[in-house]
Parts: sequence; structure tokens; C-alpha cells
Amino acid sequence: MKPVAVLPVVLFSVLAIVMWKGLSGNPTLIPSVLIGKPAPKFHLGPLADLKVPGVASTDLVKGQVTLLNIWASWCVPCREEHPLLMQLAKRTDVLLVGINNKDSPTKATAFLEEMGNPFAAIGVDPNGRTTIDFGAYGVPETFLIDGKGIIRYKIIGGLTPYILNIELPAEITKAMRPLS
Repeated sequence: MKPVAVLPVVLFSVLAIVMWKGLSGNPTLIPSVLIGKPAPKFHLGPLADLKVPGVASTDLVKGQVTLLNIWASWCVPCREEHPLLMQLAKRTDVLLVGINNKDSPTKATAFLEEMGNPFAAIGVDPNGRTTIDFGAYGVPETFLIDGKGIIRYKIIGGLTPYILNIELPAEITKAMRPLS
């Protein structure tokens, strides 16, 4: 057999292995260049008609571990994860804040009135600029930020019971410790 005849088989095998490796991973584990870096600077006004303040990057450096959830009323996975956010809001070791992304204030308020408001603060991001600055791919996405404003963990997509009960408690504990 000529070496040239084997070349297509070898190339196909290498390509198949690369594609299998790339497609077989967990899609929520897309690396973020912001992990270990300060949260982007931002200042977002509050959602009208709610009695919670807006959110700014200066709120993230007050010594409290914060979960920042990017959401929208039109987002189906946001609706699915919302009961888990309501559970998270009961925790006293982490502050839950939200960024309402590219949404109608009326619809966002109606969503929270129907589902409950888990957020201590909600910033409105009408054009998605802050969401882009965080490197979010879409909604929902959640960022765990330590008390010094450093992003420590990122969840792409909706929360799941596994993330809520297994991954997140461990990450919150790590975020309470200084970076090594």
C-alpha cells in the first residue's frame, strides 16, 4: 500500500478525534477570560415600580460574596431557573443581584410580580452593553463575585438543582477565601 493512500484515512481519523473531543464536553464550561479579574465597571439604574435599588460595580466590593444573575422576562430558561433563584435568595452568606437584559420594564416587572423577586438589587441594561462587558453569551448567565469584586465563577445557562446544591456551595466557600 502506498503512503499516499493512507494519508486520507489518517487525516480523517485525526479530524474525527478532534471533533469528538470538542463536542463531548460540558457546554456550560466555556472558559471566561474574566475569571480571577475584577468585574467590569458599570452603573445600572433600578427597574421602575420595584422597591429595590439599581446595581453598580461599586456594590460588588463591599466585602460580601455576590451572585450576579443576568436575566430577561422573554427568556424561557430564566423562567425555568427562577424557583432556584428564589431558594438562593434565602441564603445569608451570598447577596443575589440581577441585571435585566434588553427587556421591557413593564414585562420584567410583571415577570417578577408573577414569579417572585429574589433579587436584593436589579439593574436595567436596556441595550445589553454591561452584559457584553461581562462576556455573557446570552441569558441567563450567573457570575459569582467575591467581596473584593473579583469574578470567581461563571454559570452559562440556567441554574440546575445540581449546580444549586453541589457546585455553587463549594464555589461560594472558595469565594469567601482570598485568592491564592
